[in-house]
Amino acid sequence: MKAEDEEAFREFVAVQMPVLRRLAYVTCGDWHAAEDATATALAKLYPRWRRLERPDLYARTMVVRAAIDEKRRPWRREHSAGDGLPDVTQRDPATGVDDRLRVWAALRAISPRQRAAVVCRHYLGMSLEETARVLGWHIGTAKSQTSRGLSRLREVLTADQRDDTTKPEREKTSARA
Repeated sequence: MKAEDEEAFREFVAVQMPVLRRLAYVTCGDWHAAEDATATALAKLYPRWRRLERPDLYARTMVVRAAIDEKRRPWRREHSAGDGLPDVTQRDPATGVDDRLRVWAALRAISPRQRAAVVCRHYLGMSLEETARVLGWHIGTAKSQTSRGLSRLREVLTADQRDDTTKPEREKTSARA
C-alpha cells in the first residue's frame, strides 16, 4: 500500500473508530465483543482500502456482520462472573430511570437481526436501501426486520416502564415491613 493510502486509512480509522465501536456494541451488546468485531472489520478493510468507493459503508457492513459473528462463537457463550451484575449502578435522581440505558437493555432483548436493522435505520439514520445493502438482505427483509424489531422494542420498553412504575410501591411496602 502506498504511503498516502496508508495515511488516509489511518485517518479514517481515527475518525470512524468510535462510531464503529458503538455500532458493534449496539449490535452485540458486549463491549469486549464489540472491540473484537471492530478490529476484525478493520483488518478486512485494510487490504481492500484502495478499491473501495465508500469505505465507510463497507466498514459499517463488516462491523455489523462481525459483531453478530462474535456473539455466535462458542467461547462467547461462557458466562463471566459479572454477567449477573446490573449494568446500571445508579439511576437519574430526577426521573429514577436512565432512558439511554433502558434502550440499550431493550436492544439486547431483541434478536440480533432485528437489532442490526433497527440500529442501521434509526441509530445510524440509513435509508432502507442502505440498510438492506449493508446487511446483505433484500429490501423487504430489511423492512420486515426493522418493523418487527421496533415492535419488539416497544414491547420490552413498555414492560420495563410498567415494572419501574410499580417498583416504588413494592419498595415502600417492603421498607415498612
